[in-house]
Amino acid sequence: MACVIERGSIDELMEIENQIPEFLTPKTKQLIETRLQGKTVLLLVAKREGKPIAYKLGYAEDEKHFYSWLGAVVPEFRGGGIAQTLLNEQERWCRSSGFESIAVKSMNKFKNMLMMLLKNNYSIVACHPLEDGTDSKIHFLKTL
Repeated sequence: MACVIERGSIDELMEIENQIPEFLTPKTKQLIETRLQGKTVLLLVAKREGKPIAYKLGYAEDEKHFYSWLGAVVPEFRGGGIAQTLLNEQERWCRSSGFESIAVKSMNKFKNMLMMLLKNNYSIVACHPLEDGTDSKIHFLKTL
C-alpha cells in the first residue's frame, strides 16, 4: 500500500520519533518547538492508512539556505523508498521556495542515511569526531 506525504504536526513527529530504536535519547517536543520558533519550517510526514510512519523536518537558516534537521522512518516500514520520497519532496519544496542549498548533518552509524545523501549528490563538507570518540558527525551540503 502506498503512503501519503503531507505537511505534518510536531505531535505526529513525536509519535514516530518515539518508535525509533536508534535514537537513544529522542528529541522532546519542547526542544523541537524551541528550535523552530520564528523560523520558516517544513515538516513532512508520510502516512500509511492515516498512521504516521516517517517524517522529515527542516527549517530556513536564512532566505537562501535550508537546514534538513531531523528525519526517521519507523523500522517496519524501512526499505520501501519512503525516506527517498521525503527527501525528493523536501528538495522540490526548497527549490520552489527559492532556497539555493540544503545542509544536513548525520553520523557514521546511520549508514543508510549516508548512502542516500551521497546517492542524491550531497557533498561531504566537514567531519568532526564526537568528544567521546564513538562516532563522527558528518556535514553534507547540496546546491540546488
